[in-house]
Amino acid sequence: MTALTGELLIGAARVSATTGTMRALNPTTGEFLEPEFAFGGQEEVDRALRLADEAFDSYSHTGLAERGAFLDLVADKLEAVKDELAARTSLETGLPATQLEGETLWAASTFRKFATVVRQGRFLQAAIDPAQADRQPAPRMDHRLQKVALGPVVIFGASNFPISYSVVGGDTASALAAGCPVVLKAHNAHPGASEIQGRAIRQAIAEAGLHEGVFSLIRGAGNEIGEQLVDHPLVRAVTFTGSEAGGMALFRRAQQRPDPIPVFTEMTSVNPTFVLPAALAVRGAEIGAGLVQRAQYNVGQACLKPAILLAIDGPGYEELRDAARAGVEKVAARTMLTPGIRDAYTRNTERAQETGATLIGAGQAPTRDGDGQSLLYEITGDQLLAEPTLRDEVFGPFILLVRLNGLEQLLRTARAFRGQLTATLHAETPDHPAAAQLLPILERRTGRILVNALPIPQEVTYASVHTGPFPATSDSRFTSVGMSAIERFLRPVTYQNFPDALLPEPLRQANPLHLWRLVDGELTRD
Repeated sequence: MTALTGELLIGAARVSATTGTMRALNPTTGEFLEPEFAFGGQEEVDRALRLADEAFDSYSHTGLAERGAFLDLVADKLEAVKDELAARTSLETGLPATQLEGETLWAASTFRKFATVVRQGRFLQAAIDPAQADRQPAPRMDHRLQKVALGPVVIFGASNFPISYSVVGGDTASALAAGCPVVLKAHNAHPGASEIQGRAIRQAIAEAGLHEGVFSLIRGAGNEIGEQLVDHPLVRAVTFTGSEAGGMALFRRAQQRPDPIPVFTEMTSVNPTFVLPAALAVRGAEIGAGLVQRAQYNVGQACLKPAILLAIDGPGYEELRDAARAGVEKVAARTMLTPGIRDAYTRNTERAQETGATLIGAGQAPTRDGDGQSLLYEITGDQLLAEPTLRDEVFGPFILLVRLNGLEQLLRTARAFRGQLTATLHAETPDHPAAAQLLPILERRTGRILVNALPIPQEVTYASVHTGPFPATSDSRFTSVGMSAIERFLRPVTYQNFPDALLPEPLRQANPLHLWRLVDGELTRD
C-alpha cells in the first residue's frame, strides 16, 4: 500500500498545492482525514491540457491492439488496489467497503469491455465507396470514412458513485477508448479515493509506454477551477454528472466560448414507476417491497433511484402501500455522502411536505448529524399534476407514492414528467392495451424503459444506455453508460482519392486488421 501524498497528478509529475489545500471529511464521524490535498489553478490547468494536447496525435493513432492492451492494463491496476481503494473510499463516503470493492470490479470490467470494443474496431464505422471511373455522367472518386477522436476531454468526477462514476468511471474509460487524452477534475468529496484511482491509470500509462499527457488529475476549490477547464482553448469535450444547476452552468459556458464545444451531462431523474391494474392486483405487495429495497441503494443517492411510484387506486393498492411502508420502516438511517447533500435532502423533504405530500412511513431515526432517514410520502394524481416541484428529484432515501384515479390520469401524469433516465412499467397480459397507450408517452421522455423490473443495477452492455431527454441529460442522442458511450468522443473524417499507403490502417484496401467495414453499402470483412 502506497501512502497518499495529496499531490496533483499532472502527466507523470506530482505537483504540490498552488492555490490552497483541503482535507477529506469522514461523514460518519465528522472527523477530517489525513493528508492535506493540493488545490491547483490556471497554471496547473494549462500544464495538464498542454500535455494532453501534446499526447493527442500519438495516442489517438495508437493501434487498436495497443490501445486495447492499455485499457486492460488499467483494469489490472484497479483490481490490484481493490482493497486499498475500497477502504479509503469508505472512510470518505460512509459507504460499505464491500459495496465499494464491487464498484471497483465493475469499473475494471468496464475498462475490459471497452478494450474489446477497441480491438473489434466497429466504433470506427469504417465505410468505403470505391472509385467508379466509368460512372456516367461523371466518374466517382474513391471515398473512405472512419471516426476519429475529438481531442483532449475534461471529465468532472461525480460524488455519488466515487469509483464507477469518478476517476475510473465510464466517462474516462470511453474517452480513453476513443483515443482522447483525459484531464480529470477530481471531486472534493473523496480526494483520497481519487488519488488511488489516478495513480492506477498513471501506472498503466507508464507501463504501456504512452505519452504522459494521456491522463492528468487536478483538484480545485469552488467553481473557478471548473470554469478554467471549460474555457481552455485546447479542450474538445466535457462530461459532467451531477445537479441540473451545475451541469447547465457548464453547458452554457461551453456554448459561449469562441469555439463552442459539446458538454455531455447526466443531471436529474426521478425514474417513475407505473403500475397497471392487473399487475397491481396480483403483485402489489411484491412491487411495493421491491421498489423500496432498490430505492435505498447508496442511501437513495443514485441517479437511477426509482423515486416516484404511480398506481391506480383499486385492488392491490393498499397491499402495495402497506408493503412499501413496512419496507421503509425497517430501514436504518445511514450516513449520506456529504453534509451538504444531507442538508439539501432535509430541505427537499420539507418542501415536499409543505406542498401537500403526506408522510405515511419513516425509517429509523438518525443517530448522527450526517444520517439520512428513509421517508415515504403519498399524494394524489391531482396533486402531482398541480405542483411541478413534486416531480423534481429529491436526492436521498425519499420515495413518493402517487394514488391515481384511473387510466386517463395515469396517462396525464406520464405526460407531465420531464426527461428521465428510465421509466418502469409493471403490467400483466390484461394490461397490454393500456401499456400500448403508455409506451409512446414514455419513449418521448426517457432513454430506457423497463417492464416488470427495477432500474438498479444497470448493466454495461452493447445495448444498454444511460441517457434521456433534458433535464436527464443535455444531449439525449448520446449515453454515458454502455459500449456506445464511446460515440460522444468521435467525429467522422472522409479520405477522398487517397493512395493506399497514406490511408489509415483500418481503411486500407487489403483490410489488414480484418475489420467489419461497409463497402459500397454492403457490410463485409473482405
